[in-house]
Parts: sequence; C-alpha cells; structure tokens
Amino acid sequence: MISKIKKTKLAPTQVLMLGFAVLIIIGAILLNLPIASVSRTSIGFLDALFTSTSAVCVTGLVVVDTGTHWSAFGKTVILILIQIGGLGFMTMGTMIVMLLGKKISLKDRLVMKEALNRNELSGVVKLTRYILFGTFLIQSIGALLLSFKFIPEFGLGKGIAYSIFHSISAFCNAGFDIIGNGRSLMAYVDNIYVNVVVWLLIILGGLGFAVILDIVKIRKFKRFSLHSKIVVFVTAVLLGAGFVVFLVLEWGNPNTLGDLGYGSRFMAAFFQSVTTRTAGFNTISTGELTNASKLFTVILMFIGGSPASTAGGVKTVTVGALLFMVYSVLRGREETEIFGRRISRNLVNRAATIVAIGISIVLTMTMLLTITEYNQPFINILFESVSAFATVGLSTGLTPELTGAGRIIVMIMMFIGRLGPLTVAFALANKLRKSNVKIRYPEENILVG
Repeated sequence: MISKIKKTKLAPTQVLMLGFAVLIIIGAILLNLPIASVSRTSIGFLDALFTSTSAVCVTGLVVVDTGTHWSAFGKTVILILIQIGGLGFMTMGTMIVMLLGKKISLKDRLVMKEALNRNELSGVVKLTRYILFGTFLIQSIGALLLSFKFIPEFGLGKGIAYSIFHSISAFCNAGFDIIGNGRSLMAYVDNIYVNVVVWLLIILGGLGFAVILDIVKIRKFKRFSLHSKIVVFVTAVLLGAGFVVFLVLEWGNPNTLGDLGYGSRFMAAFFQSVTTRTAGFNTISTGELTNASKLFTVILMFIGGSPASTAGGVKTVTVGALLFMVYSVLRGREETEIFGRRISRNLVNRAATIVAIGISIVLTMTMLLTITEYNQPFINILFESVSAFATVGLSTGLTPELTGAGRIIVMIMMFIGRLGPLTVAFALANKLRKSNVKIRYPEENILVG
C-alpha cells in the first residue's frame, strides 16, 4: 500500500483515514467468517464490523465475549488488528518496506510524519525504527513476565497465548481480554504481580515513544524536552488524583472496593486510575461504580493518554496546555508559560479547538444515543459515548445491549476518536501555515465571563 501512496493525490491525513477504514473492512470480513467463531457460524457483518472497528481503534468495547465467542483464528485476527491499530498501519507498512530493503519515499515520510504527530520531517524513519524495536521489546518482556503467572494457571500452550495477547492488548491500550465471561482481570484484583505488570504496560503505551526515549536516554526530568515534561507531569497528576478519588468514592461500596482487603483496595483504586487512561481493562465491576465515580471516570477518559502514543482521548498535553494557559492568565501573564518555557498562542488555540471539537462530538453522539437507547440510564450512555470517543473500552455493560443504530453510532465514535482529533489538529496546522495572510483587522474589545 505504501508504494501506491506516492501515486495518489490524497493528503496525508486522508491517506491515514482511508488506510484505517480499509483495515477495518478487511478485519470485519475475516471476523465474519464461520471459522472465526467457536460455534463455526457467522456472527453477522454488523457485529464483525463493530469488533474490527474496536480492535483497530484499540478501544476494547465488545458486543460478544472475546474469550468464549471467538475461535483461535478469530482471536489471532483481533490481536493482529490491535497491533496494527495501536502502532498505526503506516508504521507497520514501514517495517515491511525496511525488511524488503526498499527506499522510503518523500510522500511516505510525509504520511509517517502525520501518523507520528511530528512537527518536522527529519528523523521520522529513525523514530519509526525506535518505535518498532521498543514496542516488540516491551511487549515481549511483558509477555514473559505474565507467563510466570498464566502458564502455571492455564498450562503451557494456553498460558503463552494468554501472556502474548494480554501484553499486546495492555501496551496498545486496547483493553481486549480472553479470560472469558466478561471478567476482564477481575480475578487478579488482589494479585500484585499481575497488577504491576499490566500497570507498567498500560502507562508505557500511553506515554508515547518520544517521551520513553527521553526517559531512557536523558533520565533527568530537568533535561527533558518541554513536551516530555508536560506528559510526565500531567500523567503523574492524573494517576495520583484518580487513585485518591476512586479510593475515597468507592471505599465503602460493597460492589467494588468495599469487600476487599485494605491492600487490594489500594491496588484496585490505582488500577482504575490507570485503566481510565484508555486501557479498558478492569479489576472491579465498572457497572457497579457509584455515579460520582462514573462521572469522574468520564473526565479521565476524555483526557486520555499522550500524543503519538497508543492511547486515545484529547491527550494530556492538549489539556495541560489549556490548564497552564489558565494558570498564566490568573497570574496576569500575557503568554502561556510552563517550566521556564513559553507556549505559542497558535498551539494554545489549537489545543482549545481540539477540546471544543471533542466536547461537541461527545455531546452530539450522546444525544443520538439517548434517542436510540432511550431505555438506558443517561450516565451509562454518557459513559459509553466517552469511552468510545476516547478509545478506552470501559463499559457499564451497555455495549452488548446496544441497538443496531446504537452500534453504528459507537463505531463512528471509535473511528473519530482514533483519527478525528489528531486529523483535525493536522488540518488546522496545515491551514494555519497556508493562510499566512498579511491583512490584519482592527482590534475591538468584547465582554467575556
């Protein structure tokens, strides 16, 4: 496909959207085959399309139980879709091109730059190599660590398969599990070993490789790039705040943390904070959370992970830029300042636009879902909508009960969430570069607030 990109007149963002759409269709066709199901009967194209969209968009929302419905073939297809969707089809395509020893054209590099959310063209191929090597290294280590738990529990063959699947799913922030019966990782709520391994995989996948490279190579926070500093700072704040809030709100809830031991409560609360960063796994029942916890989860899911990572949402740096802008305004500063650096007004405007578009999409789709799923509680509909948009995969149990129209709406949300905010940001950047008009209109004050 990469060899054809340079012959097309499509913009890089259009190539990305078309590539993901084609991948979803191919996945749906494969998952609709009778061989993909344990029962050897076709699941139906709509449900196959939903599952494929969820896998490619690394979301994790499912209409059938992944562990019990899909055959080994179906699970393999889902895992491949998760891997390609998490890394991006251009990254995987670049790997194939490099393995074949072919040159990567300028057009290909432009699309790679858009896919990796880079501001400059130089270094994209080198970064792609780092991403491929780092991804397979981290996932291999994760699978190895999980195998020490899963092999004794499930046997050699099944244990290895479970280890590989959940390592890839966790690092790609996909949230798909093959434990079965919709349990996700609830059986390991009090297992510190599994918790820590999955925490690390999810967090590393949600940081982005540019940040991981800074952490590995530079190691000192003061010498990180401004981007990495904001990612690490905002991520740490969100993880800490999520842990405390979930611990307080669910401490006495017998359906979540209430019946657990003290150590398990702390682990489960932190896992809930980590998984809302678009991972989709759960060790406590999401549907049994208090309404306050559900609403707080919605906020964390909407923010999501970091740019150029496997996570979704409007991203930590986007929200961080706005928060630092507010902080600078409150201090009477005209410029947005953080960590001794200044953020340009164009970047702040772009961040505000992304958040505004994200809120508009969520509100619009939530309203549509209240029409198609009129008999469902509003908080569950809002939860489902944000989970799809932010490609999280957490659900209160609404997904399998969605109507046909509801499933189509959620699929659109997942697709927009995986590509929409990113694509809009690129489109705005291109527009800003092209509209370097020298006309400057007169300034006039308006009343705000």
